[in-house]
Amino acid sequence: MADRRKIVGRMFVLTAGGLLLLVPPLVHVFNHDFTVFGVPQIVFYLFGVWLALIVGTAVLTSRLPPERPANGAEGEG
Repeated sequence: MADRRKIVGRMFVLTAGGLLLLVPPLVHVFNHDFTVFGVPQIVFYLFGVWLALIVGTAVLTSRLPPERPANGAEGEG
């Protein structure tokens, strides 16, 4: 159970970190007239954060142990 709580806590930190990385004041830092292969820098930043959140979520959910029924009765239903 402690492992599950740790992973859920890490998911919360990942969500909060993603939210902080996507707030307009921080995104504005990357809004410059700099391009990479003709694509603005802000696009690389936004898609980079988005990809990091997807990968982080995939890693954390793959480590999440299956949840057991609370009453201990398996197979009822």
